[in-house]
Amino acid sequence: MNSTYLVVMAGGIGSRFWPFSRTNHPKQFHDVLGTGRSMLQVTVDRFAGLCPAENVFVVTNRDYVQLVQQHLPQMPADQILGEPIGRNTAPCIAYASYRIAQRDPQAIIIVTPADHAVSNEAEFRRVMGLAVDAARHHDVLVTLGIHPSRPDTGYGYIQYMDSQSLPCGQLHKVKTFTEKPNLELAKMFVDSGDFLWNSGLFVWRADTILNAFRQYLGDMAEVFEDGAGALGTPQEEAFISEAYARCANISIDYGIMEKADNVYVLPADFGWSDVGTWDSLHRIGQQDANGNMVNGDVLLYDTTGCVIKTPSERLVVVQGLEDYIIAEYDNVLLICKRSEEQRVKEFVADVKAKKGTGYN
Repeated sequence: MNSTYLVVMAGGIGSRFWPFSRTNHPKQFHDVLGTGRSMLQVTVDRFAGLCPAENVFVVTNRDYVQLVQQHLPQMPADQILGEPIGRNTAPCIAYASYRIAQRDPQAIIIVTPADHAVSNEAEFRRVMGLAVDAARHHDVLVTLGIHPSRPDTGYGYIQYMDSQSLPCGQLHKVKTFTEKPNLELAKMFVDSGDFLWNSGLFVWRADTILNAFRQYLGDMAEVFEDGAGALGTPQEEAFISEAYARCANISIDYGIMEKADNVYVLPADFGWSDVGTWDSLHRIGQQDANGNMVNGDVLLYDTTGCVIKTPSERLVVVQGLEDYIIAEYDNVLLICKRSEEQRVKEFVADVKAKKGTGYN
């Protein structure tokens, strides 16, 4: 167990979750699900028993390092890796992987976003144990795929091959990755039975992922190998600032997973949700008899299908709304049709242009 490491990616802003998720306080630092724990805390909690606390690393923007320390006060500062700028997931994973490999060349590395929800944690741990075991004994890049419950256009999809599986029989070779499809294509994927949602959860051995960086993102590998001696020393921060300036802005999916020939997917079903949007929160949150998901001090009249998240110190009275988002945080109140929630990013851009940066 001591060779298992966890990398939590916690640097994003989560702008689709505006106004709750803001530049100075992104959603991973909020109690989004009303559990009394932030999404970052819940994510780290989820891996208790899978890897020891001293093997947990959080990669975040340098602006959020203090927030991470506040939410995870037991975590040593050495395990919080600050990125100077956002460069998507490939540089983030490279930074953490080279850092961990330097400490433990035999490491098994689990990579998880900080903003996902899991309802069946026992099943999650069981499945993750299978993935760790596969990565330990095989030279493979493992991703977890979620059995789709509906043709969702908000997720990427993974197609797998039944005929090519690892000896354990549960991991299947990946055939294709598809980014968020249109509804017609999503329906075809779900009906076919050989597509899974791309969860963004990965497991691999340190040497396997570093070899993949060398093969598919050679320039990035060269950057980190040039300065590997600085990792874990007082020179690390200066080196990372220089390294990120030289790294491409690219996702691990596009940079490596879609190109490598040793990618396997483990189909899973543990009540997973990427809590990326207000509609996803409505879907996984506890709903009342009228289909409203409410978090706050709220009185409802003739109201159905709404997601409402407001400050507990403010009484909110809602009458006559159907399928709306009502979200208030700090100095912004959003009222928007659930069916139009894809426009939230447009609202954020407009607010920035017309009202300045104090609202995003």
